[in-house]
Amino acid sequence: MKPRLVFVHGIGAPRDAAADLDEWLRAVAAGARAAGHSAQVSALTAGWAADARFAYYGDLFRTAEAQGAGAPAAGPDDSPDDALLAQLLREAVEERLAGPAPLTPAEDAALRAARTRLAPPAGAQGAGAAARRVVNAVTSLLAVPGLRLVGGRLSARATLGMLGQVARYLNRAESDGTTTLDQRIRARVADCLDPHGPNVVVAHSLGTVVALETLHEQAADEHPVDVPLFVTLGSPLGIRTAVGPRVRPHLGTPDNVGRWLNFWDRDDLVAARPRLEDFVKPNAAAVAPVSHRVDSDGLWVHPAATYLAQPAVAGPLVEALTTLAER
Repeated sequence: MKPRLVFVHGIGAPRDAAADLDEWLRAVAAGARAAGHSAQVSALTAGWAADARFAYYGDLFRTAEAQGAGAPAAGPDDSPDDALLAQLLREAVEERLAGPAPLTPAEDAALRAARTRLAPPAGAQGAGAAARRVVNAVTSLLAVPGLRLVGGRLSARATLGMLGQVARYLNRAESDGTTTLDQRIRARVADCLDPHGPNVVVAHSLGTVVALETLHEQAADEHPVDVPLFVTLGSPLGIRTAVGPRVRPHLGTPDNVGRWLNFWDRDDLVAARPRLEDFVKPNAAAVAPVSHRVDSDGLWVHPAATYLAQPAVAGPLVEALTTLAER
């Protein structure tokens, strides 16, 4: 049976889902060739090896913004999103400063400046304090290409709006009267899963949180979907208090996942604590994440296509798809 390949994106501006699906598949193809799997590339890009889907939910953030739930801004009052985003960035910066990966003098200076700007001031903070701290910190981080959190030359405000999507998801708010924003996002991912055949789920950045929670929900269903392989790229799941403890129902491997591969780049600030197996609980079959470091050595290390073009990522992904297709 042809497996279903489901890509789950992370933060970012509104996108063309069809164009992104093509970009991600081409990145996998490039990585597969480098990994010695040239024979499988045409089957992947032509759709013979897998039924590829792109679980797009970016428009849900845009719709909520139009209704008044926009990106963090230094307005008259701090919102829960502002506070959570400040906490998330502070933890990520602290982990990067304390981590084993070497820092250039410019990176070290930018991270220390961001840490100072994110620290809550003594005494009363005043209205909009968290939002202002985040804007100032992101400005520091954008000064060094290796620390930029998303691809492209974006302003601090644009980057901030994208990062704010993580807080908006985790704060479980923005109800449309029936469901909250995070529920609507997970429904988009669930709609892409094949209830009858094997699924290989590849998730990036915020998408790793979304996909993990979706798979937990699917595992609890009367007829759980089959996920022989779950791949996470540049995941923030390891951020100690701002992300990990907020995952529902818990930070553990879903029971319907047969294998979990986690990839992180040494320069990816989002993957603050990259060895997920150190704190993610295994499932009933003792499946836990297995983390691997990749080194892209580029200006933009966080984008999904950068990860997918790595032979260490594309190789096992294509191997799994080939094995499933031959069953």
